This record gives sequence, structure tokens and C-alpha cells, in this order.
Amino acid sequence: MNLRFGIKTMPQNTTYDDILRVWREADGIDIFEHAWVFDHFYPINVPDTSDPCLEGWTLLAALAAQTQRLRVGVMVTGNTYRHPAVLANMGATVDHISHGRLDFGIGAAWNEQEHNAYGIPLYAPGERIRRLGEACEVIRRLWTEPEVTFQGKYYQLTDARCEPKPVQKPYPPFVIGGSGEQLTLRVVARYADIWNGLSTSPEDFARKSAILNEHCAAIGRDPAAIERSVQIIINPNDLAAGRDALRGFIQVGATHLVLYLRSPFAPGIARRMADEIARPLRDEFA
Repeated sequence: MNLRFGIKTMPQNTTYDDILRVWREADGIDIFEHAWVFDHFYPINVPDTSDPCLEGWTLLAALAAQTQRLRVGVMVTGNTYRHPAVLANMGATVDHISHGRLDFGIGAAWNEQEHNAYGIPLYAPGERIRRLGEACEVIRRLWTEPEVTFQGKYYQLTDARCEPKPVQKPYPPFVIGGSGEQLTLRVVARYADIWNGLSTSPEDFARKSAILNEHCAAIGRDPAAIERSVQIIINPNDLAAGRDALRGFIQVGATHLVLYLRSPFAPGIARRMADEIARPLRDEFA
């Protein structure tokens, strides 16, 4: 199996310099192919959301400029936070900053507290996912067409341009996160190059992956064209547990594997994850 390992650094309760240290370390380790941040304005999964949290896309641009090899992305962008035409320009700019290393992560968004605090509408789940589908269409067209006129239900563009186009042709890979079986996975089937599933077990991941295959078949797309991705929170004090957790997902078809780190980031953690998680799994499934 062609396993592709990457890291993800949670940008809360930490500093840019600490994240950059981990990314530079991973950039020098050949088994790591990709690196990610998240897209939140408040810390998540903590009791105190008043703690610091760095904004994802500006952080990504800085990290892209300070690395040489890793593919880079936001896993995943909340579609409701930015108009898709604006996001298309942001993504194209980061693709230029990174010299063609952007993986474009996007999802429907979910964080109620952030939406309420900032006055951003949090639409009902069905509308959020339909907006996600329109956003993917808008962004893809802006990245490939000289001018775009689009009259969707949620987004309207008139003679809209996005210049320069991304470095990657025809466009950076779309990484879509989410697991809703009836709506989200249909969007994944149509637009994704990589699907990042949000399953809590390999069994659930396998079931949703099979549903994604069915949605692909319904529109005449080869399911093998969509790589299967999973992210696992890594405990630096028990790397073996992370290795065992990933093994189960690999066995049901995940090949795009994200080792997700919370702060504080221990010195040498990228090297340890390479030696104790990524390389043993690569060798096991070679």
C-alpha cells in the first residue's frame, strides 16, 4: 500500500514559533509528505475557549513560506467563514507561496460558538452541505476559467476572476472532510481528490467508505480516484497507541494518514513519530 504520512499541529495554546519548529523538523524527514493546521477562531475541545488560537489560513501562508517540501493545508476550512470567491484567491496565493504544494481542505463547518460570537450564520446542516457543494464548484471554476459567472442558490458571481491561477494544474487537490452519508459524501464523490473521514472506528470508516463508493458509481466516477484519509490524535507519551489505532484504519483502506498533535509540542516529536509510528507501519504494509 502507498501509505502517505503527515502531521497536524493544533494551533491553540501555543505559538507560531513552536508550530514552525515542528513543521521544519517534519520538513526534513522524508517519510512525512504533508502537514496541516485547523480552521477555528476559538480553541476546541477545552473548557476555556478564551485561550489563544491562531487563525488557520494566515498561519498556513507563513508556514508554507518557511518549508520546502511538505504539502500544506488546512484540515479543513469551514466553508461558512469565508465567501468561496475570497477563499479561491487565498488558496491560489498559498499555492504560489508554497510553489505548488497546497492541498485544499474544505468542509461544511460546525462550531456553533464561533458562529454565534462573530455573527456568522450557522445554517441548518442540509443547507451547510449544499453551500459546500456550490462553494467547491465556484472555487474549481475560478481556478480553471478566465472569468466565472455563476448563479447558484447561495452564491452568485458575475464576470469574476481569480488571478493568478494556482501553480498546480488543473488545480490543487480538494480534500473534503465530513462523513454525512446522504449529502456530504455525495459532495465528496463529485469534488474530492482526498476524503478525510470523521469516523471513530475502522468499522465505521469502512462502512462510510463503501457508501462513498456507491455515490461515486452513481455519477460514473471511479472510487479509486478518491484517496481515503484519517487523522488520529497522538499522545506523545504513548506513541504505540497511535500506531495501533492507525493500523486498524489502514487495514480498511486509509492511505492518507495524519498524526495530529496537541500542544505543548515535545522536542523531537516529529522524529519520534517517524521512527515509532510511520516507518514501522510503512514496513508492515509494504
